[in-house]
Parts: sequence; structure tokens; C-alpha cells
Amino acid sequence: MPEIWLNYGQNEVVLDIMAENLDEKIEFEQPTIDDSTINENLEGFDLSKPTEIVIQNYTPSVQKILGKVYEKCEIKSFSKPKLLVDKRNLPQIKSNNPDTLSINEFEEQELSNSNLVFLGEIQFDGLFGYETVATRLLRKFGSDNMLEAFSHRSGDIPCPGTDSPSINDAKKFIDGFEISCIEITANKKGISDLQVGHPSKTSSISQILLKSTATFEEKFRTMIISTGKDASNQTLSSSLSSVWNFHTSIKKQGLIILVAECMSGLGSETFQKLIDGRITPERIKNASKYEDGMENLLYLSEIQKNSQIAITSILPELYIKKLGMIHLDGIKKSMDYILKNQGPRQKVQVIEDGARTLLRPN
Repeated sequence: MPEIWLNYGQNEVVLDIMAENLDEKIEFEQPTIDDSTINENLEGFDLSKPTEIVIQNYTPSVQKILGKVYEKCEIKSFSKPKLLVDKRNLPQIKSNNPDTLSINEFEEQELSNSNLVFLGEIQFDGLFGYETVATRLLRKFGSDNMLEAFSHRSGDIPCPGTDSPSINDAKKFIDGFEISCIEITANKKGISDLQVGHPSKTSSISQILLKSTATFEEKFRTMIISTGKDASNQTLSSSLSSVWNFHTSIKKQGLIILVAECMSGLGSETFQKLIDGRITPERIKNASKYEDGMENLLYLSEIQKNSQIAITSILPELYIKKLGMIHLDGIKKSMDYILKNQGPRQKVQVIEDGARTLLRPN
């Protein structure tokens, strides 16, 4: 019996699956760069002036870049930069970095500090095509501009890995701010590329992420998807991006099971409003005000018209059912559900790094 380990929050859970139930593994091309190339690309990062690094999403690749920055500071006798992080990531980042470092919660409400350097790892995104430093800054600081980006969406179905018109809204928003960033693309093997510069320019390396794609000849009836990293499954809203990357590869009336801890809850005011009965997907299509997660509710509603979506997480079962999803209490129960409802010979396609890989029709 094969053992497949899938990310679940900060832990890994094992999926025990019979060999006859495991579909043929999809091979994704996943190139990486070596340490010398990483160091070379970081040469453009000026550490001679006071610097505050804002960590947008905390991953092993982000931590590796921080280590390279510390090495550079020691070689050139520069002071190490301060770190600014989200409150939920504060304990983990403090435990993995030097005690002498200044590490505090990122609480700024505007982009007026030119000492800020944003550090983030790109992944796919249903609205923008890619989740980049620029799109995260738009979501955090540009709520009025987000309505325009939402209105420019490519219909009510997610379009990850495409040149979405909405990405131009993100670039336009951050174009006038004097800030810089380190933008990374990565996979489970390591860092595949990085660029240093203004976030309106560095997002061009998102095209490297397209190498972590594969094509399919025939659609699948059943998929189990792990996001691949804690940073991508902290909330339901962020976790669903992994479903968007594979929704075109599932058959009508097929089943997608998402493995995502969602330690920080729904991550979306829109989802909460739907659960409370204060909103419907139809009402937000032409909204006059943007609220976080509106596009994800539309995508979920549209995909559920043709497919079932189940989830293994710590979210309350009531929440999951209100969102029209199937609640599965653990990875073992997921396999039990498949075998009971789809038959003991059902083939299952397992995706281990859903946030950073993409399936497209051949």
C-alpha cells in the first residue's frame, strides 16, 4: 500500500491508498536554481541603508532567502534588517530566526515608508492569474481599487495562470509607491527564480511558475488536493486557490477533496456573510463595494454547479455545509467516502502541491 504524505497546516498527514485506487501520477516540470544563482540575484538588494523586510507569506523558500540576506549582511558588515510579519506568523518566524533580530507585527496602514522591502512567494490566483507582491498590496491597501480589479475579472470562473486584466489594476495601484521587493517563485524542490526591484516589475517572473504545469488528455472523476504548504492553507479563502488550479480537469459530477487545515478560519468576510444568510452569489456579481473573498464565493458557486467539493479541515461542519461543501473528518474518512460512494475500484488523482501547480487541457 503506497503512503503519500500531504501538507496539513504545519504538519504532514499520510494518505493510505491501495495501489489499484491510485491514478497515474502527473509529472510536473519543476526546475530550481542553485545557491550561487540565488546569491547573484540578490546582489541588487541594497542593504547599506536601513531596511525593514515585510514577510507576506512565510514558506521554506522565504526563510531560505532570509538566511541568504543575513549572510550578505555579515560579509559586508551591514546591520541585519528588521522583520515585519502578520500576527499569526509571528511565533513561527521568531522561532526560526536569530534572537538578536527585531521581529514585530506589520501594522502600517499606508505605503509611505520607503524603507519597506516586501518579500513574498508567487502562487497562482483565480482573479489575477497570479498572486504576487503587487496583488497582495492591492488587497491590503487598495480596497477602492479592488472593486475595479473585481469588475475586470474574466467571468465568474477562475482563470489561474493567465494574463488577467485584473493584474494590470494591481500594477497600476503600486506604481506610484517608492517601495521595493524580493519576489520568489518556488516548488517543493526549492527556489526556481527570484527578482529584486519594484513590485510592478518583479511580477514578470510569474511566468516561471508556468513551468510547474502539466496537461491532461481525459478529465478525472476524483481528486484529492493538498495546497502543499502551510502558507497556502491558513484560511479557507486561500486554500480554495488550489481547487481553482484543477477545476477544469474534473469530470461533470466529479469529486474534489481539499486537504487544508484552515487554522485561521474562513479568511473572508464574504464567506461569513453567506453563512449568516446576509448575501448570495448573485448579489455580488455587480457589487458597488468590494469585500475580501467576493470572487472566491462566485468561483465556488459556479464550480459546484458541475462538481462536488469536499474538505478535510478544522472548520466547523456547519460552516462547510452552509457553503455547499461536504465535510470529511480526516484523510482516512476521505478515502472511505470515495470507496463507499464511487466504488472500491475508483481511481484517485492525488495532487501534493496544489497552490503552485496547474493542470490545463492538452
